[in-house]
Amino acid sequence: MKAADLFDLARRNLRESLLRNALTTLGIAVGVASLVAMLSLGIGLQKMANRRLTRSGLFDTVLVSSRAEFRGFNRGLRPQATGTRVLDENIRQEIARRPKVVEVFPDIRFPTELEYGGKPNLAVIAGLPLSAAQNEALEGMQGRFFSGPQADEAILLADFAKELNPQPAALIGRDITVNYPERQVLANAATPAGFSVIRRQRALRVVGIIEHEPYSGFRGIAHAGVFIPMPLAESLNVLQPGDLRGLATPDSPGRTYNSLVVRVASPNDVEAVETFVKQSGFGVFSLLDATRNLRRFFAVIDLFLGIFGSLALAVASLGIMNTLVMAILERRREIGIMKALGASDGDVKRLFFAEAAAMGISGGMFGVLLGWLLGRVINFGTRIYLQHQQLPSEDVWLVPWWLVAGAIAFAVAVTLVSGLYPAARAARLDPVQALRYE
Repeated sequence: MKAADLFDLARRNLRESLLRNALTTLGIAVGVASLVAMLSLGIGLQKMANRRLTRSGLFDTVLVSSRAEFRGFNRGLRPQATGTRVLDENIRQEIARRPKVVEVFPDIRFPTELEYGGKPNLAVIAGLPLSAAQNEALEGMQGRFFSGPQADEAILLADFAKELNPQPAALIGRDITVNYPERQVLANAATPAGFSVIRRQRALRVVGIIEHEPYSGFRGIAHAGVFIPMPLAESLNVLQPGDLRGLATPDSPGRTYNSLVVRVASPNDVEAVETFVKQSGFGVFSLLDATRNLRRFFAVIDLFLGIFGSLALAVASLGIMNTLVMAILERRREIGIMKALGASDGDVKRLFFAEAAAMGISGGMFGVLLGWLLGRVINFGTRIYLQHQQLPSEDVWLVPWWLVAGAIAFAVAVTLVSGLYPAARAARLDPVQALRYE
């Protein structure tokens, strides 16, 4: 039997029992829609979590320090070399030249006396890189970000700002004065590490207020209340704890860093940078294990959502089997005539498979459309709910192209499997008995 005749005959047979076949196809569509909706929800939640965590700056960041600095962080350390090297500008540039490294900046933070309204306040100031403008912590910031790398401007943490003024927003545009210890290298020092400490004072204009600390998953600027541009913080040459250790280190190459923060292009590049840093003799800490656990968690979630979504499709497959079995009883004479005219058992099987595939393709395509519409409704309702909660809008539902193709292919596969028994039963019919039916 030619393929064109086979599909034309299958189409005619499906049209004869239009209502029953339409209901069976609708059952397939509902099953596919539930599968698409559940898997799309899992994919959307995973994308949302990855997007938010990536914007937080935690999962593409590596904290580098001498091993002595990480005695409390030993879980992230696997020493590869003995001895302790000094973090200096040469090491910083060496790491910055590594592939996939976006930027390397020191973790500059220092306690200071801050004056506002004629009253002194204790505060911790931290340098904030200009790339932090895209950090999740700055979403919903009151005011604006720094106008330039050397701008005498500050962003305050909301909790600290309330200590200065019960109405934090009133601080924006006001000046605060900070007193800090400046490290000044001695011209006649015997070693590069020789320096003196001078008290300095600087006025800063408050330009913004944030609710959460950028890079809050790491120690350092996570505990600061005042943030200034990183280039400005470096130019202030503030005395750091590493400077004091450098006095006791004969081979110290001058200015050293307490720790360095390394940002890479994506979380997938963290492991390579970690390996290089460890081999260089430094301690390293990142949230790489957390990202692996997160991916494992979402893989399990997607698996269970797919299983539950497939249950509806499995129920629909029973409807297909029932429809095709009923078609055998109603078309015994037709099958008998076909076999009497020379149709083989294979032709009869292919006919029933063609009918099952037609219902699978139609149900799969309609189910994908139905699942897509359901997802749009979910996204719309989620946005309204988040807006009422005064939270930023998020899309929790996402349908990638591969899910569309996979859902249709899965629907066709299920219908073909469901048609195995009816097709085999139809092929086994005795043409003589079939022609005597009724």
